Amino acid sequence: MKKSKLSKLDRFDRFDMFISLAKQRSVQILFILGFLYLILVTVEIPFVFRTRLNTLSQEPLTRVPRLASEVEFQYKEAPSRPLNWVSKNAPTPTQFQHQKQLKPQSTILSRLSFDAESFDPTAKDGSLELHKSAKVAWKVGRKLWEELESGEVKIGSISKPKKPKNESELCRPSVSLSESEFLAHGKVMVLPCGLTLGSHITVVGKPRAAHAETNPRIALLKSGEDSVMVSQFMMELQGLKTVDGEDPPRILHFNPRLKGDWSRKPVIEQNTCYRMQWGTALRCEGWKSKVDDETVDGQVKCEKWIRDDNDRSVESNATWWLKRLIGRTKKVTVDWPFPFTEGKLFVLTLSAGLEGYHVSVDGRHITSFPYRTGYTLEDATGLMLNGDVDVHSIFAASLPTSHPSFAPQRHLEMSNRWKAPPLSEQPVDLFIGVLSAGNHFAERMAVRKSWMQHKLVKSSHVVARFFVAMHARKEVNVELKREAEFFGDIVIVPYMDNYDLVVLKTVAICEYGGRVAAAKYIMKCDDDTFVRVDAVINEAKKVHPDRSFYIGNINYYHRPLRAGKWAVTYEEWAEEVYPPYANGPGYIMSSDIAHFIVSEFEKHNLSLFKMEDVSMGMWVEKFNSSKAVDYIHSLKFCQFGCIEGYYTAHYQSPRQMMCMWDKLQKQTRPQCCNMR
Repeated sequence: MKKSKLSKLDRFDRFDMFISLAKQRSVQILFILGFLYLILVTVEIPFVFRTRLNTLSQEPLTRVPRLASEVEFQYKEAPSRPLNWVSKNAPTPTQFQHQKQLKPQSTILSRLSFDAESFDPTAKDGSLELHKSAKVAWKVGRKLWEELESGEVKIGSISKPKKPKNESELCRPSVSLSESEFLAHGKVMVLPCGLTLGSHITVVGKPRAAHAETNPRIALLKSGEDSVMVSQFMMELQGLKTVDGEDPPRILHFNPRLKGDWSRKPVIEQNTCYRMQWGTALRCEGWKSKVDDETVDGQVKCEKWIRDDNDRSVESNATWWLKRLIGRTKKVTVDWPFPFTEGKLFVLTLSAGLEGYHVSVDGRHITSFPYRTGYTLEDATGLMLNGDVDVHSIFAASLPTSHPSFAPQRHLEMSNRWKAPPLSEQPVDLFIGVLSAGNHFAERMAVRKSWMQHKLVKSSHVVARFFVAMHARKEVNVELKREAEFFGDIVIVPYMDNYDLVVLKTVAICEYGGRVAAAKYIMKCDDDTFVRVDAVINEAKKVHPDRSFYIGNINYYHRPLRAGKWAVTYEEWAEEVYPPYANGPGYIMSSDIAHFIVSEFEKHNLSLFKMEDVSMGMWVEKFNSSKAVDYIHSLKFCQFGCIEGYYTAHYQSPRQMMCMWDKLQKQTRPQCCNMR
């Protein structure tokens, strides 16, 4: 009995030992397997990255996104994206591969084919003179580019005007000119350092007697009138150093009309003008500004110099209205005379306040004009007086004593944040070509810091490039090349810039957008055009992918002007109307139209016209003869200024660009910054 019990205990002990050994072996096996797994993972991961990811895309590994700030990060999208669309407007895969092989990697020069035959047309289409001009401009521009590229032209080698030893001497606290000095300076007083808060300018002058004027732009003739008697003068604050080679902007235009204009009553008109585009005029016609109208530093915009004619204490309202109905209006009596009188000396003072400019005459406040977004006080570097006035003396005081840098390139901020993203290896959705001039440094910088910061541009779904020709001043070309190499967003078209030859930049836009960027849609705009990128691309996507299209603010049956500054001769354009064309500040086309334009140019079959938007209308009309084009008109591609809900807004100064971008980020809907 005892033996059997012992044997049972012995069997239990052996079983426990077996279980214990099995557990130990299991742990050892698991440990060995874990160790082998770690070895395999260590060996396998580089193999996967070398093989698997290479079959997909290396872009996340090779293209490190540039993030200059946390603000930019929220708009950044994945830089790699699949080719998930097919369009008949896009080039075929074989064309695309061929184009990618030819795509320049580092050059900033347009690869559009320019040669002597390009500007030697055989057809008598009225463009012969334009082709001759283009031929000369191309030869001169090409030579300038070769000198620039060879390094022969450097900033140090270009003669510059000598600077004064003490720059503060230029910024005198006051400037005065006598009558003879003012005439010797071309009726302009130079304000070397602009104005500052509290600056004031005093003008002593005398309006001339009225003279007969027949120009209908100044006064409309009434029936029976042979002429209109006019006496008026203009006082303007101008931005003399804003952009070289262009008409200076009118920062303040003050225009008293002693005998009136079409109204035949004395009036004072104030306005601003940027690139020949006038803002909204402020007219003071003798009535005091409304109570609910905004003031400028507490001053009304217009003071009263005519009685309101609403004193009806003597006669009843019924009698007053009856006389009005039968045409017997009560004569308006003058409560305070018009501030300017023919042949009478006046003392006018223009002062710079916190909110705007103030004008007083003979010690009495007359008008106030609020500052407009496009300009600052330091931009007002000249005062001009012209018209029917004799100026006896001018005195400017409380001027700034520090000298700001007026070099155009001062606006450039050489920061990686503003650099253009690299061109995508995949075809892009939209290419935007921006026409610019060599010395428009401030305009390009404003575009870089505003709508080119859109998430679609930063993620390379949309590509934007400036198209610039050679400038007559070599130092401008040196700075331009430096700017192009740093920011990577400039394409130089090698011809001497000329307004009549802007059309060549448009052809270069078509070539770059269609062949280099392989874009689905191509847009052209100007460097003073603000673009709502998302709205523009959404308009293009509304069109069926199989259709060719031309979208913009389209003009139908427009007639050429035969006189004036924009005159077109019958040799240049023999027909009475232009073909339908979209206004130049902003329009879009399908890529097949762009390919057609470049092909026709290279075959020397493309007719050129000095107005580039009309030229585009000609080319689209020619394309339309072989393949139907959808013409899509929208007023939201604004030709003049800005409207609410815009797609593009034209004539926007650099500061307006920044204002509009700021509003676009903060507001739920696009808003204008119309004040200039």
